[in-house]
Amino acid sequence: MSKTATILSGPTRESKTAGFPKEKLLQWYDEMLLIRRFEEKAAQLYGMGKIGGFCHLYNGQEAVATGSIAAINPDDYVITAYRDHGLALAKGLDPNKCMAELLGKATGITKGKGGSMHFFDHEKNFLGGHAIVGAHLPLAAGVAFAIKYRSEKKVCLCFMGDGATNIGEFHEALNLAALWKLPVVYIIENNKYSMGTAVSRSSAVEELYKKALAYDMRHAVADGMDVLDVFKAVKAAADHARETSEPSLLEVRTYRYRGHSMSDPIAGHYRTKAEVEEEKKLDPLTVFAELLKQENVISDSRIEDAEKDVKKVVEEAVEFAETSPDPPLEELFNDVYKA
Repeated sequence: MSKTATILSGPTRESKTAGFPKEKLLQWYDEMLLIRRFEEKAAQLYGMGKIGGFCHLYNGQEAVATGSIAAINPDDYVITAYRDHGLALAKGLDPNKCMAELLGKATGITKGKGGSMHFFDHEKNFLGGHAIVGAHLPLAAGVAFAIKYRSEKKVCLCFMGDGATNIGEFHEALNLAALWKLPVVYIIENNKYSMGTAVSRSSAVEELYKKALAYDMRHAVADGMDVLDVFKAVKAAADHARETSEPSLLEVRTYRYRGHSMSDPIAGHYRTKAEVEEEKKLDPLTVFAELLKQENVISDSRIEDAEKDVKKVVEEAVEFAETSPDPPLEELFNDVYKA
């Protein structure tokens, strides 16, 4: 009886995109590209004096917004701090209205009165855009309390910077969320420097996810430069909240390529240009594009088409904003107080 030899192939690289539909992966790439180009245009308009006040850009953190919002349902809630443009676009807010808001126009998402730091869209369940550091964390607990009170199968994602983990509202919010078992996922966008101080100089605990241990809260870490890793981490936390009405704290490690705000230099006393350039080697947009090319999901021509399409969207948003009227003076007195 003859024996048939079995030829064993060498080790194969496991596909990182296995299980993800091609259309979804392409959508995520397009979305991250839109966020990047929208923010680049915002920086240009700010430099031209067309955007007033503060303006905090999202360059480098696109994978956090895209991966997180992809992991929840359209009717779930999102609340964040002042670096809100990327999350707003990922949540489906109209780029035209967002750009108009930056320019302070009546057609803006909050009628031109909120500006960069106060994007808001009730129809999309995007609840801001909050300028006071950490002030929105208890609000997220309140939203989650309402979800539970109404017996809804929804969750609330609450985003914050690493600096917000050192203030009282952070601990108060996490304590109540854990105590009352609220369906909220607190997400730390750890871009390492708060406003301009390294985590190692501002927090006694550098591994920020460990702050959940004080409240016996579910916790995890995700690579904020990898949209797939962010998606998986947030999906697990959101599913857990939906099923058990229990909160989670996620530390998503990312990096911002611009200064803290447009009034700050890209590199200052707290970091060097060399560091920024080194971090750009992990650019979530280019790394994801290379992965998709390696796995035959995207081609160079498709990438070029995406650039053209996104450029058109951003150009139309700018035209819409610049041709929109300013808010009438009487609008100043509206939406100030509700009886």
